[in-house]
Amino acid sequence: MTLDQFLDHVRARRPLDSPEILQFMNTMSDEARRLTCELNGSYHTQAELRERMRQLTGHEIDETFRMFPPFYTDFGKNIHIGRNVFINAGCHFQDHGGVTIGDGCLIGHDVVFATLNHDLDPQRRAVMHPAPIVLGRNVWVGSHATILQGVTIGEGAVVAAGAVVTKDVPAHSIVGGVPAVVLRHLQSDEHAMRPTPGQGAARDADKQSSTR
Repeated sequence: MTLDQFLDHVRARRPLDSPEILQFMNTMSDEARRLTCELNGSYHTQAELRERMRQLTGHEIDETFRMFPPFYTDFGKNIHIGRNVFINAGCHFQDHGGVTIGDGCLIGHDVVFATLNHDLDPQRRAVMHPAPIVLGRNVWVGSHATILQGVTIGEGAVVAAGAVVTKDVPAHSIVGGVPAVVLRHLQSDEHAMRPTPGQGAARDADKQSSTR
């Protein structure tokens, strides 16, 4: 199986259940673990981190992208990152189904993106079902949040620290809890009050996004 064939397969949301697919996933996992070990194992400048992420994702990474390692993924080739994105330390991207991070997004510490579910039938429990996660522009995800497969988070939304997001999030809303629910909607004058990634705003996401 080729990478393009695999990506076509998951775009169609078909189950991951054949020996050929599982062997391909194992091979790609080995490559991703090697690259993330290189990324996480020593100090790198931001320019060097962007180059490591380019190798990991197979896509060009914009010069405005910043991150704090460590960073974890067991695939990497279905991650898509926009401009002015900041990813804080300890994040886990299970991206087989696709993870798209829009322009201006801030991702807090230890956020998990999980694009695979196991089958609920106990006799088919090892079968995995992919679905993409998509973040619109200027989304702010607080520390220790978990975003589950098939979720789209609308532009300008905020995910509170520790939330487990199981369904789509409306644009310009704040969600929190387990499972996450809408806590309130942002007013129009608040839409422009987003922090700047270069000022370390994502490091404060866990405190500010938990505001009720």
